Amino acid sequence: MQTQRLSPSTVFLLTVPPLLWAGNAVVGRLVRDLVSPLTLNFVRWVIAFALLLPLAWPILRRGSALWPHWRRYAVLGLLGIGCYNAFQYLALQTSTPINVTLVGSSLPLWMLATGTLFFGARVSGREVGGALLSMLGVLLVLSRGEWQQLLALRLVPGDLYMIAGTISWAFYSWFLVRTHQPAGIRQDWAAFLMAQLVFGLGWSGALAAGEWAVAAAHVDVGWPLAAAMLFIGVGPAVVAYRCWGTGVQRAGPQAASIFMNLTPLFAAVLSAAFLREPPHWYHGVAFLLIVGGIVVSSRR
Repeated sequence: MQTQRLSPSTVFLLTVPPLLWAGNAVVGRLVRDLVSPLTLNFVRWVIAFALLLPLAWPILRRGSALWPHWRRYAVLGLLGIGCYNAFQYLALQTSTPINVTLVGSSLPLWMLATGTLFFGARVSGREVGGALLSMLGVLLVLSRGEWQQLLALRLVPGDLYMIAGTISWAFYSWFLVRTHQPAGIRQDWAAFLMAQLVFGLGWSGALAAGEWAVAAAHVDVGWPLAAAMLFIGVGPAVVAYRCWGTGVQRAGPQAASIFMNLTPLFAAVLSAAFLREPPHWYHGVAFLLIVGGIVVSSRR
């Protein structure tokens, strides 16, 4: 997979998803008392499926290019639609959008690790140094500015859920560019997303069913929840995934992961505006460390 330089259109494509995903984190935090997290994830993708169906229904026909390659799209659906979003909504039950998105900014570290261990990617010493610098920023967030908390392992469950989700997203991004995509799917963004969504919907539905079977799941039906679900079903789901998939294919997963670090910045602004959760001093320092690590690792 050859990548190209970051053109203005590619920069735009990779900037839109962090903004929408920051909004997704804020909305997920707002409705955490109205709907169970795994149910929220499932309903989100039901809405996205309904929106994409008029555009991509031919991909579901028996003779389409999807079915000979169904295994790879089942994996993409599990990692990018089932696992990542489920972990994020679980994280937002006990952690703030700023914390969740900052922990998610450890993506370049996991991208380097998964690329080296599982996809044969070469990693330079500069990239390792930059990833470690970024990881210091993540550790600062996990410790809430008190390093001794790391020694005591006093992490909220949301932090651990988000780490698991970020690892899942790293695998998803590598699979995007290291697995063969049939031309009929690769060249049509709606078909490309639907190919993942048809399996991701099954994964997220199974997780939601498990939530109702073993936990105190709930849905408080009303206009606030309906509006929230409509937003996350259109923006962070369809629009953001469309932009991210195209941007990753153009720039490559390592370069694209840089733009994920815009998410905490957008989340801080939106949290202050809608949740009255202003950032703390360690959020700012952590953001500088994370971005500094990215600058170090990406310099030539």
